[in-house]
Amino acid sequence: MVTGPARSGKSEWAETLAMRLAKPIIYVATAQVDANDPEWQARIEQHQRRRPASWETVSVPVDLGTTIRRAIASQCLLVDSLGTWVANFLDRDNDAWESISQDLLESLQQTASDVILVAEETGWGVVPAYPSGRKFRDRLGMLVRRVGAIANPVYLVTGGHVLNLSSLGSPLPK
Repeated sequence: MVTGPARSGKSEWAETLAMRLAKPIIYVATAQVDANDPEWQARIEQHQRRRPASWETVSVPVDLGTTIRRAIASQCLLVDSLGTWVANFLDRDNDAWESISQDLLESLQQTASDVILVAEETGWGVVPAYPSGRKFRDRLGMLVRRVGAIANPVYLVTGGHVLNLSSLGSPLPK
């Protein structure tokens, strides 16, 4: 897992890690494309231009667990990103969200494929003043923590630098 704040270089580091594996790479885009949002479209296009043409791209805004389960050992999935994936479920109640996130965690533990996850860190600022912002922050924060407990290694990218948290830190007790 590669985590960090916005515009820190998370995706670039994840792409570097994927290329080092020398396997076919499937880029799993979790964002929902909105043709009415030119700024969002420009961000997506920036990511697309940076990727090698040999990478397959699949759009998976919802069913990430199934995509991970279907991957084979000879592939590398690069999932970018958990934050946009979590945002796609903000309309779900807590029980549904727990089931969805548990399915993702189980798929990660069951897959034979290499999976590189990009995840945003959202809780480094003020608590959002509106309920949907707090829900997003809390859900993403807990999901990143749960994925971090099973991912190896976990990287933090901030200020254009990469830290391997798995070698520098200690996991929290369960």
